[in-house]
Amino acid sequence: MSETRIVTLGCRLNTYESEVMRDHAESAGLEDAIVINTCAVTGEAERQARQTIRRLRRENPGATIIVTGCAAQIHPDNFAAMPEVNRVLGNREKMQAESFRFTPAAAEDATPVDVTDIMNAKETAHHLIGGFGNRARAFVQVQQGCDHRCTFCIIPFGRGPNRSLSAEGITKQVRALVEGGFKEVVLSGVDLTSYGADLPNRPTLGQMVKKLLTSVPNLERLRLSSLDPAAVDQDLFDAIINEARLMPHIHLSLQAGDDMILKRMKRRHTRAQAIELCERLRANRDDLVFGADLIAGFPTETEEMFENSLRLVEDCGLTFLHVFPYSSRPGTPAAKMPDLPGDLRKERAAKIRAVGDQAFNAYAQSRIGSRARVLIEKENEAFVSTMFGSGLTKTPNRGPLCRSA
Repeated sequence: MSETRIVTLGCRLNTYESEVMRDHAESAGLEDAIVINTCAVTGEAERQARQTIRRLRRENPGATIIVTGCAAQIHPDNFAAMPEVNRVLGNREKMQAESFRFTPAAAEDATPVDVTDIMNAKETAHHLIGGFGNRARAFVQVQQGCDHRCTFCIIPFGRGPNRSLSAEGITKQVRALVEGGFKEVVLSGVDLTSYGADLPNRPTLGQMVKKLLTSVPNLERLRLSSLDPAAVDQDLFDAIINEARLMPHIHLSLQAGDDMILKRMKRRHTRAQAIELCERLRANRDDLVFGADLIAGFPTETEEMFENSLRLVEDCGLTFLHVFPYSSRPGTPAAKMPDLPGDLRKERAAKIRAVGDQAFNAYAQSRIGSRARVLIEKENEAFVSTMFGSGLTKTPNRGPLCRSA
């Protein structure tokens, strides 16, 4: 019998939760099973999840296949109907040890579906994770869910309401990871800047970051996942500009650069506010580099509106982009808006990516001859080293500065 295999699709929260499931499966003695942790951020993500399930079944005809994650939470019956699938778990259920205490024989005649209403979730379960396989950085889930309702987004229905982990629980987890040899920790959440709104005394993300860095002095590098520009308050601003161990890579959930499109997306910031935030942060910490999420081809987007988003790359000084052609999600308000042609959406996404590549290349050129302290991955070990910045390359899932392999 082989051990349980975890296949992770999607975000950093899934990366963390996959390690929790790995621990649960090992503790339960589950063997010859494959867990697919799915994503639902776009229709393409769900298509890739189904494709992955079919491929894994072909390659592993005798394995027990368990499907979980956001796509499974939102559309459990769709995955249960797939002949390749033996078991479907919701996002709450996948974090519970008892979900993995079953025998494969019990799933032979039917497809058990264990998915409860995520909107009733009240707490973020705390699991102490000792490692992340061969990754050089660790991910810590500090916040779950989202109380906002952007018109294009289905994720709140897969993750539930906003809920946060206590600063004490976060500190305990990070301290354990540092003692285990990790040099860098990434704080992640569905709506990270809403951290603390549900906790006693309503601590802010910035306050928690400062407390964490003080409580774990041996943590060399701390990184934040995506930030909502509308929720970067003074506490977080101060942490970004004053905490040297907080990595100077700020990723913003911008989504668009046109005010009318932002309004139709039900975003909480304007184009001018996004530009002002980047300018103000950069004026107070000159080594900051900005990344952003951008959606191309949102319903009703005219050419002029698109050009505003395109110019936002330069106006905000963006260097690292996550660009998505708009993907309609049934059940969201935007799905009722008139779509643009698919080819046009893809064409606009390609144009933004091209501008983003130019911005990255210009940044890389500007670093030639400089020195940077970077995290290097080598033979499953991580260490911090000083190197000259003449061999920079953009490498997925690593830091903003990496040595070319």
